[in-house]
Amino acid sequence: MRLLTSKVLRRSRLSPPLSQFFCNYSSSSSSSHSLFGSSTQHHRHDHNPPLNYFGRCSSALLSPPHHHCFSFSRRFSSQPNLPESDDPFLPVQALISLLDAYHDVTGFPWWIIISSSTVAMRLALFPLVVLQLKKLKRIGDILPKLPPPFPPPLSGRSFRDQIALFWKEKKAAGCPSVFWFISSVAFQVPCFFLWIMSVRRMSLDHHPGFDSGGILWFQDLTGYPHGVLGPIVPLIIAGLHFTNVQVSFQKSSLEHLPGSLGLLAKIYRMYLQLLTLPILIATFNVPQGCLVYWLTNGSLSLIQLLCLRNPNVLEFLGLPIKNDPVVAPANKEKGSSGVADICILTKQGEISAKSLSPAELVAYSIKILTDGRRDTAIGLLRLALEKDPGYARALLIMGQTLLQNKQFAEAAESLESAVSKLLVAGYPTEVEKIDLLILSSQWAGIANIRQGKMEEGLLHLERIAQLEEPEGPKIKAHYYDGLFMLSSALLNVDRKAEALKYLQMCAAYDPSYNAYFELMETDSTDFASDLASSRRDF
Repeated sequence: MRLLTSKVLRRSRLSPPLSQFFCNYSSSSSSSHSLFGSSTQHHRHDHNPPLNYFGRCSSALLSPPHHHCFSFSRRFSSQPNLPESDDPFLPVQALISLLDAYHDVTGFPWWIIISSSTVAMRLALFPLVVLQLKKLKRIGDILPKLPPPFPPPLSGRSFRDQIALFWKEKKAAGCPSVFWFISSVAFQVPCFFLWIMSVRRMSLDHHPGFDSGGILWFQDLTGYPHGVLGPIVPLIIAGLHFTNVQVSFQKSSLEHLPGSLGLLAKIYRMYLQLLTLPILIATFNVPQGCLVYWLTNGSLSLIQLLCLRNPNVLEFLGLPIKNDPVVAPANKEKGSSGVADICILTKQGEISAKSLSPAELVAYSIKILTDGRRDTAIGLLRLALEKDPGYARALLIMGQTLLQNKQFAEAAESLESAVSKLLVAGYPTEVEKIDLLILSSQWAGIANIRQGKMEEGLLHLERIAQLEEPEGPKIKAHYYDGLFMLSSALLNVDRKAEALKYLQMCAAYDPSYNAYFELMETDSTDFASDLASSRRDF
C-alpha cells in the first residue's frame, strides 16, 4: 500500500491552490524556517519515504521566500509558458513508464526488471538478425553474377556508365538492398542507448526502489561502482566485449582476403579490441543500474554469436551452414611441387589434396588463384582432371590460367576439350552449361588468335553468335563479351560490315560499347588481345 501511495504521489502534480499555499506559508513564516526545516529533515530521516517530493518541500522551505516560490511555480505550475526543462525526451519517458508498469504488475526487484526487459528486447530483435543473414546470403549468391561496379581494366568504360550498368543488373536480378549490411546495427545501437539512457535517468533521479533494488554487492542501483568488489562487474562487461570480438573474427575469412580488404578487416578488428579500454573506463562512470543492463546485453550477444555458429541452430533457422570450401585456404607444399605432395590447411587441420573431390579441388584452385599462386592452382586442377577428365569447369579454368601464363597452345587444347565435352550431346540447355560453353568458346578463340590461327579462333567465336541471347545477368554479360571479341576478330580480317553488326548489338545491350565505334574506324585496337589480358572472368 505504501509503494502504491508513493507512486501516486510521485506521478501527480500539485494543483495551483496547493502551490500557492506553500508559497504564502513560507512568506509569512520566514522567521521559523530553521526550526521547521530541521524538524522536516528529522522526520524524513526517521520514516525515509521513497519520494523526492518531501525532499523538495523541505529544501524549498529552508530557502529564502522568493527562491522557494519561484522553484515551486517552475516545477508544478500548469501554465504552458513554463515548460519543465528537466523532463527526459519522449522515448525515454515511454520506456520508464513501461518499466514502471512492469514493476507494478510483477513486484520483481529492479535488477530482474532491467535484465528481463533486456532479454525481451533482444528476443524481439533476433528475427531481424536472422532475416539480415538470409538477405546477406542472397546478396552473396547474386553479387558474383553481376557486372563489376568499377570499370574492368582496358574496358574503356567510364565509372558512371559502369555503375549505372551495375545497378541496372542488380535490380533486374532482384538483389536485396545494401541496407541489409547495416540493418541489425541500425536497430540494436539505438535500442542499446535508449535502455542505457532510461536506466541512467532512473538511477540519477533516485527512482523509488532503485536504492535497494540490486543484488549481491551492488544493492544500490543509484550508486557508482565502489569498494573492493566494485570493479568486478565493469571488468566482466569489458571482458565480454573483448570475447565477442574474438568469437566474431575467429572463423571469419575476411582477414584472409587479399589486398586492401584483408587489411581493412584487420584494422577493424584491432579497433574493436582497443575499444575494450574505453568501455572499461565508461563502466566506472555510470550508475550500477546501467551496469545490470550492460552486463545482460553483453552476455546475450555472446550467446547469440555462439548459437549462430552451431550447425543445428543454423539448419533450424534456415540459414546457410559454412563449410571449408568457402574459406580461402592456405596451401602447403612438401618437398616438391608434385600434385601428390600438395596439402590444404583448413579449420579441421591439414588435408591432402588427393582426398578432395574434383569440385572441391576446383573451388580451392579458384581461391588460390586470387592470391596469384598459379602453379599451385594448376597442380590442383590437374588432380581434379585426373579424377574426372570430362569436368568442363576444371578444363575452362585450366585453359584460362594457362592463357595468363602465355602458354597459348596448352590453353587452346584445354579450352577446346571443354567445348567438345559440352557439345557431346548437342548444344546444352542448362543455364550453367550454356555459360561454360560461352566462356570456353571465348577463350578458345582468343588462345587460337594469339597463336596466329585466325580461322580456328573465328570458328569458336562464331559459335557464340549462333546461340540465343540468354536471360541471366551474368551469362548475358559473358554472351555480349563474346560478341565483342567476335567483332574485333572480324575487323582484323577486314570483315568490317559483320564486325559493325555485332558491335551494334553490344551497344544496344550496354551503351558503353559506343566508345569503340570510333576506334573501329581507325582499326587501331585489337580488342580481343585487350580482353584476353583481363582477369575479371576469374
